[in-house]
Amino acid sequence: MSLTADPALDPNAPQRPPAARRRLLRRRSAIPGFTLTLGLTLTILSLIVLIPLAAVALKGASQSPAEFIANAFSERALTAYRLSFGAALVAALINGVFGLPTAWAMVRYRFPGKGLVNALIDLPFALPTAVAGIALVALYSESGWVGALLAKVGVKAAYNPLGVIIALTFIGLPFVVRTLEPVIRDLSVDVEEAAASLGAGRIQTLARVVLPSLAPAWLTGFALAFARGVGEYGSVIFIAGNMPYRSEIAPLLIIIELEQYDYAGAAAIALVMLAVSFSMLLVINSIQAWARRLAA
Repeated sequence: MSLTADPALDPNAPQRPPAARRRLLRRRSAIPGFTLTLGLTLTILSLIVLIPLAAVALKGASQSPAEFIANAFSERALTAYRLSFGAALVAALINGVFGLPTAWAMVRYRFPGKGLVNALIDLPFALPTAVAGIALVALYSESGWVGALLAKVGVKAAYNPLGVIIALTFIGLPFVVRTLEPVIRDLSVDVEEAAASLGAGRIQTLARVVLPSLAPAWLTGFALAFARGVGEYGSVIFIAGNMPYRSEIAPLLIIIELEQYDYAGAAAIALVMLAVSFSMLLVINSIQAWARRLAA
């Protein structure tokens, strides 16, 4: 009795016409076909993302150009944009710098208390943002443990733009670490040993072997941390102080406009934030795709 599989049951059998093979594969696939999958995807995206964003865009576009410019680009709004995007960018860079060695240590080394450190990294995911904000105020205010030490050297963390950066760094670190960890885990130690055997030092191995392999994942983590920081609200309002023209973030300004029933003004500010965030993420994704092509 032959142990060869029946060609009639083999979708990759060479004697079967390509169209027939494709039909057989579609029938045996556990996942729905392309048409149904695409339809479900577009439906979910429309209900959750596209329709709400379209409503914001239509509300903002319903104003005259003069009204839109007055609402979206007032001095108070421009100051809030600078703080929101600037603090999110600085926090994402800080997380990018410190998130890489953190992810490396969590993957490559064993040490006492590793499970506790691993849970602490994920804490911003599970912790309510308001609780995080209260904890940061208690820690970084002038009467807090860290804030009292900083006050002695003339640094005021809470109720300042510095407090906004601290809060955004706190909530953004897990995005960088968790994005890098799978890539570091797949990066074989043999590659580093091969580089060392060819005479490369630690700096050369890091610059020419490790970092190019991690660059796409690092950019992804950076983009996620930045996007999370731009839209953060709960953990920031407690430590920022919310002073107009100084420590007021754009999401808070939108809430203030809504509380004053100025829906057009809130939509205008939201539309500007949406456009800038989408543009920056598009640029970052383009850089990420370019880094993948270089790594390949």
